[in-house]
Amino acid sequence: MSDWLSPQEWTAVRLSLVVATTAMLASLLPGLAVAWLLARGRFWGKSLLDALIHLPLIMPPVVTGYLLLIGFGRRGPIGQVLDDWFGIVLSFRWTGAALACAVMGFPLLVRAIRLSIEAIDRKLEDAAGTLGAGPFWVFLTVTLPLALPGILAGMILCFAKAMGEFGATITFVSNIPGETQTLPSAIYTLTQVPDGDAGAMRLTLISIAISVAALLASELLARLVGRRLPVA
Repeated sequence: MSDWLSPQEWTAVRLSLVVATTAMLASLLPGLAVAWLLARGRFWGKSLLDALIHLPLIMPPVVTGYLLLIGFGRRGPIGQVLDDWFGIVLSFRWTGAALACAVMGFPLLVRAIRLSIEAIDRKLEDAAGTLGAGPFWVFLTVTLPLALPGILAGMILCFAKAMGEFGATITFVSNIPGETQTLPSAIYTLTQVPDGDAGAMRLTLISIAISVAALLASELLARLVGRRLPVA
Protein backbone atom coordinates (compact mmCIF):
# COMPACT_ATOMS: atom_id res chain seq x y z
CA MET A 1 0.00 0.00 0.00
CA SER A 2 2.92 2.35 0.69
CA ASP A 3 3.95 2.03 -2.99
CA TRP A 4 0.43 2.84 -4.18
CA LEU A 5 -0.16 5.82 -1.87
CA SER A 6 1.93 8.93 -1.44
CA PRO A 7 3.43 9.57 2.03
CA GLN A 8 0.81 12.25 2.70
CA GLU A 9 -2.03 9.94 1.66
CA TRP A 10 -0.69 7.10 3.79
CA THR A 11 -0.43 9.49 6.75
CA ALA A 12 -4.09 10.43 6.30
CA VAL A 13 -5.12 6.75 6.27
CA ARG A 14 -3.08 5.94 9.35
CA LEU A 15 -4.34 9.02 11.22
CA SER A 16 -7.94 8.14 10.36
CA LEU A 17 -7.51 4.65 11.80
CA VAL A 18 -5.97 6.06 14.99
CA VAL A 19 -8.66 8.72 15.37
CA ALA A 20 -11.52 6.31 14.69
CA THR A 21 -10.16 3.67 17.08
CA THR A 22 -9.60 6.27 19.82
CA ALA A 23 -13.10 7.68 19.33
CA MET A 24 -14.65 4.21 19.51
CA LEU A 25 -12.78 3.16 22.66
CA ALA A 26 -13.37 6.49 24.41
CA SER A 27 -17.10 6.22 23.71
CA LEU A 28 -17.52 2.65 24.95
CA LEU A 29 -17.86 3.04 28.73
CA PRO A 30 -19.98 6.23 28.60
CA GLY A 31 -22.06 4.60 25.86
CA LEU A 32 -22.69 1.52 27.99
CA ALA A 33 -23.76 3.65 30.94
CA VAL A 34 -26.09 5.87 28.91
CA ALA A 35 -27.57 2.93 26.98
CA TRP A 36 -28.35 1.07 30.22
CA LEU A 37 -29.85 4.22 31.71
CA LEU A 38 -32.11 4.73 28.70
CA ALA A 39 -33.06 1.07 28.51
CA ARG A 40 -33.69 0.36 32.19
CA GLY A 41 -33.99 3.75 33.89
CA ARG A 42 -37.24 5.41 34.88
CA PHE A 43 -36.68 9.07 35.59
CA TRP A 44 -37.89 12.53 34.70
CA GLY A 45 -36.17 13.95 31.64
CA LYS A 46 -35.45 10.60 30.00
CA SER A 47 -36.91 11.76 26.68
CA LEU A 48 -34.83 14.92 26.85
CA LEU A 49 -31.65 12.92 27.48
CA ASP A 50 -32.51 10.64 24.57
CA ALA A 51 -33.01 13.65 22.32
CA LEU A 52 -29.71 15.22 23.39
CA ILE A 53 -27.82 11.99 22.75
CA HIS A 54 -29.19 11.73 19.21
CA LEU A 55 -28.90 15.44 18.42
CA PRO A 56 -25.57 15.11 16.54
CA LEU A 57 -27.28 12.79 14.04
CA ILE A 58 -29.82 15.40 12.97
CA MET A 59 -27.85 18.62 13.35
CA PRO A 60 -25.50 19.72 10.57
CA PRO A 61 -22.04 18.37 11.44
CA VAL A 62 -20.61 21.87 11.02
CA VAL A 63 -22.84 23.05 13.86
CA THR A 64 -21.56 20.25 16.08
CA GLY A 65 -17.98 21.17 15.21
CA TYR A 66 -18.62 24.84 15.94
CA LEU A 67 -20.14 24.03 19.33
CA LEU A 68 -17.09 21.89 20.12
CA LEU A 69 -14.84 24.78 19.11
CA ILE A 70 -16.73 27.15 21.41
CA GLY A 71 -16.68 24.73 24.34
CA PHE A 72 -13.34 22.96 23.92
CA GLY A 73 -11.27 25.61 22.15
CA ARG A 74 -8.45 27.23 24.11
CA ARG A 75 -10.72 30.13 25.02
CA GLY A 76 -13.75 27.95 25.65
CA PRO A 77 -14.97 27.24 29.20
CA ILE A 78 -13.90 23.58 29.09
CA GLY A 79 -10.90 23.95 26.80
CA GLN A 80 -9.37 26.72 28.89
CA VAL A 81 -9.61 24.63 32.06
CA LEU A 82 -8.05 21.64 30.31
CA ASP A 83 -5.22 23.81 28.99
CA ASP A 84 -4.51 25.74 32.20
CA TRP A 85 -4.83 22.88 34.66
CA PHE A 86 -3.75 19.82 32.69
CA GLY A 87 -1.92 21.18 29.65
CA ILE A 88 -4.39 19.41 27.34
CA VAL A 89 -5.21 21.14 24.07
CA LEU A 90 -7.88 19.63 21.83
CA SER A 91 -8.53 22.26 19.18
CA PHE A 92 -6.40 21.80 16.06
CA ARG A 93 -4.98 18.54 17.43
CA TRP A 94 -5.62 14.92 16.44
CA THR A 95 -7.11 14.36 19.89
CA GLY A 96 -9.70 17.00 19.03
CA ALA A 97 -10.47 15.11 15.84
CA ALA A 98 -11.04 12.00 17.97
CA LEU A 99 -13.38 13.99 20.23
CA ALA A 100 -15.39 15.27 17.27
CA CYS A 101 -15.63 11.76 15.81
CA ALA A 102 -16.64 10.35 19.19
CA VAL A 103 -19.44 12.89 19.51
CA MET A 104 -20.73 12.05 16.05
CA GLY A 105 -20.50 8.29 16.51
CA PHE A 106 -21.79 8.19 20.09
CA PRO A 107 -25.51 8.10 19.17
CA LEU A 108 -25.01 5.04 16.94
CA LEU A 109 -23.11 3.25 19.71
CA VAL A 110 -25.75 4.07 22.32
CA ARG A 111 -28.67 3.09 20.11
CA ALA A 112 -27.23 -0.31 19.22
CA ILE A 113 -26.45 -1.14 22.85
CA ARG A 114 -29.78 0.17 24.09
CA LEU A 115 -31.77 -1.94 21.66
CA SER A 116 -29.72 -4.98 22.65
CA ILE A 117 -30.37 -4.40 26.37
CA GLU A 118 -34.08 -3.80 25.79
CA ALA A 119 -34.30 -7.15 23.98
CA ILE A 120 -33.04 -9.02 27.05
CA ASP A 121 -35.73 -10.84 29.03
CA ARG A 122 -36.07 -9.00 32.35
CA LYS A 123 -36.94 -12.30 34.03
CA LEU A 124 -33.30 -13.39 33.66
CA GLU A 125 -32.09 -10.29 35.49
CA ASP A 126 -34.81 -10.64 38.14
CA ALA A 127 -33.86 -14.28 38.69
CA ALA A 128 -30.25 -13.32 39.31
CA GLY A 129 -31.44 -10.68 41.76
CA THR A 130 -33.51 -13.16 43.73
CA LEU A 131 -30.42 -15.34 44.09
CA GLY A 132 -28.68 -12.55 45.95
CA ALA A 133 -26.80 -10.75 43.16
CA GLY A 134 -26.63 -6.99 43.45
CA PRO A 135 -27.56 -4.64 40.58
CA PHE A 136 -23.95 -4.22 39.43
CA TRP A 137 -23.27 -7.97 39.55
CA VAL A 138 -26.50 -8.65 37.63
CA PHE A 139 -25.38 -6.19 34.98
CA LEU A 140 -21.89 -7.69 34.84
CA THR A 141 -22.86 -11.37 34.70
CA VAL A 142 -26.26 -11.32 32.96
CA THR A 143 -26.99 -8.09 31.11
CA LEU A 144 -23.53 -7.45 29.70
CA PRO A 145 -22.95 -10.92 28.18
CA LEU A 146 -26.43 -11.01 26.64
CA ALA A 147 -26.00 -7.51 25.21
CA LEU A 148 -22.58 -8.33 23.72
CA PRO A 149 -23.80 -8.61 20.09
CA GLY A 150 -25.28 -5.12 20.31
CA ILE A 151 -22.15 -3.79 21.98
CA LEU A 152 -19.94 -5.13 19.21
CA ALA A 153 -22.28 -3.81 16.54
CA GLY A 154 -22.36 -0.40 18.19
CA MET A 155 -18.59 -0.24 18.51
CA ILE A 156 -18.03 -1.00 14.85
CA LEU A 157 -20.78 1.39 13.73
CA CYS A 158 -19.13 4.09 15.83
CA PHE A 159 -15.78 3.26 14.22
CA ALA A 160 -17.26 3.41 10.72
CA LYS A 161 -18.95 6.73 11.46
CA ALA A 162 -15.68 8.12 12.80
CA MET A 163 -13.83 7.02 9.68
CA GLY A 164 -16.21 9.02 7.51
CA GLU A 165 -16.65 12.10 9.68
CA PHE A 166 -15.83 15.35 7.92
CA GLY A 167 -17.93 18.40 8.84
CA ALA A 168 -17.50 18.43 12.61
CA THR A 169 -13.84 17.46 12.38
CA ILE A 170 -12.75 20.09 9.87
CA THR A 171 -14.68 22.80 11.74
CA PHE A 172 -13.18 21.94 15.12
CA VAL A 173 -9.60 20.98 14.24
CA SER A 174 -9.20 22.28 10.67
CA ASN A 175 -7.37 20.31 7.96
CA ILE A 176 -3.70 20.18 8.96
CA PRO A 177 -1.64 17.56 7.06
CA GLY A 178 -0.02 15.10 9.42
CA GLU A 179 -1.94 16.38 12.45
CA THR A 180 -5.69 16.56 11.77
CA GLN A 181 -6.05 15.64 8.09
CA THR A 182 -8.12 12.45 8.09
CA LEU A 183 -9.30 10.50 5.05
CA PRO A 184 -12.36 12.67 4.26
CA SER A 185 -10.32 15.86 4.71
CA ALA A 186 -7.55 14.52 2.46
CA ILE A 187 -10.09 13.56 -0.21
CA TYR A 188 -11.61 17.04 -0.06
CA THR A 189 -8.16 18.64 -0.36
CA LEU A 190 -7.25 16.51 -3.38
CA THR A 191 -10.46 17.45 -5.17
CA GLN A 192 -9.51 21.11 -4.86
CA VAL A 193 -6.06 20.89 -6.46
CA PRO A 194 -5.06 20.25 -10.09
CA ASP A 195 -4.30 16.62 -10.91
CA GLY A 196 -5.65 15.49 -7.55
CA ASP A 197 -8.38 13.27 -8.95
CA ALA A 198 -6.24 10.12 -8.93
CA GLY A 199 -5.28 10.54 -5.29
CA ALA A 200 -8.86 11.36 -4.33
CA MET A 201 -10.05 8.19 -6.06
CA ARG A 202 -7.44 6.06 -4.28
CA LEU A 203 -8.45 7.39 -0.89
CA THR A 204 -12.13 7.04 -1.75
CA LEU A 205 -11.67 3.37 -2.58
CA ILE A 206 -9.77 2.82 0.67
CA SER A 207 -12.48 4.62 2.64
CA ILE A 208 -15.22 2.52 1.05
CA ALA A 209 -13.27 -0.69 1.67
CA ILE A 210 -12.72 0.12 5.35
CA SER A 211 -16.37 1.10 5.89
CA VAL A 212 -17.72 -2.03 4.18
CA ALA A 213 -15.28 -4.23 6.09
CA ALA A 214 -16.38 -2.65 9.37
CA LEU A 215 -20.07 -3.24 8.62
CA LEU A 216 -19.45 -6.83 7.56
CA ALA A 217 -17.35 -7.44 10.66
CA SER A 218 -20.14 -6.03 12.81
CA GLU A 219 -22.67 -8.42 11.33
CA LEU A 220 -20.30 -11.40 11.52
CA LEU A 221 -19.27 -10.79 15.13
CA ALA A 222 -22.87 -10.28 16.21
CA ARG A 223 -23.86 -13.60 14.66
CA LEU A 224 -20.90 -15.48 16.13
CA VAL A 225 -21.51 -14.12 19.60
CA GLY A 226 -25.25 -14.72 19.28
CA ARG A 227 -24.67 -18.40 18.52
CA ARG A 228 -22.48 -18.87 21.58
CA LEU A 229 -24.90 -17.21 23.98
CA PRO A 230 -27.45 -19.44 25.72
CA VAL A 231 -30.98 -19.15 24.45
CA ALA A 232 -33.38 -17.99 27.15
